[in-house]
Amino acid sequence: MRKLGLVGGMGPESTIPYYHDIVYGVQKKIGQKVFPSLTIESVDVFHVLKLCGYKDYDGMTEYLMSAINNLICSGADFVALSANTPHIIFDRLQAKSSVPMISIVESACSEAQRIGYKKIGLLGTEFTMKEEFFKAPFIKSGIEIMIPSLPEMDYVNEKISSELELGIVKKETLLSFQEIIERMKQNDEIEAIVLGCTELPLLLNDKVSPVPCIDTMKIHIDALVNEILR
Repeated sequence: MRKLGLVGGMGPESTIPYYHDIVYGVQKKIGQKVFPSLTIESVDVFHVLKLCGYKDYDGMTEYLMSAINNLICSGADFVALSANTPHIIFDRLQAKSSVPMISIVESACSEAQRIGYKKIGLLGTEFTMKEEFFKAPFIKSGIEIMIPSLPEMDYVNEKISSELELGIVKKETLLSFQEIIERMKQNDEIEAIVLGCTELPLLLNDKVSPVPCIDTMKIHIDALVNEILR
């Protein structure tokens, strides 16, 4: 098995299911009582978001490359980021990394293509919703991506940073998110919603969402399990 190096802490609430579902995903896939070797380097999600806010992509690259290099020194054969937002500099990181990196964005795009979606909505941090890094591969693949209105984006971003990143899940927040998705379903005719933040599955899933969810974390984890076993 190949060794995964995972940059976690973006935030802790998503790093926990990443670890759990990867190790048990490998065990389930091969049908043996064995766990893969992996190393997690935990960083500070709030520092990452601060660097994003300042558009200090050089500083962000330096910060995350330090974590990636630590993982490479631990013997990682490949590396992944346990969050969507830092993929804003994924190409920079991959160019500097001496081992391959598995993109959560590309993984999610491949799954959307496999299902056959043509028009989907996107929720995530303000950087994920507003910038082009997440949308680009989908648009290239012929999939249209819709985003919430500006007030809705501000609300989603605030709830991610003040609640979900801290593991806080509120019923009233879910109701508001459902209203946003329902409006996008009616007005924008979206077929599914991308959970473009790895904390969003704390709040949303297929059972409570007005449209099917494209869970980027679950899709990414599946891709990482396959890469471990490749």
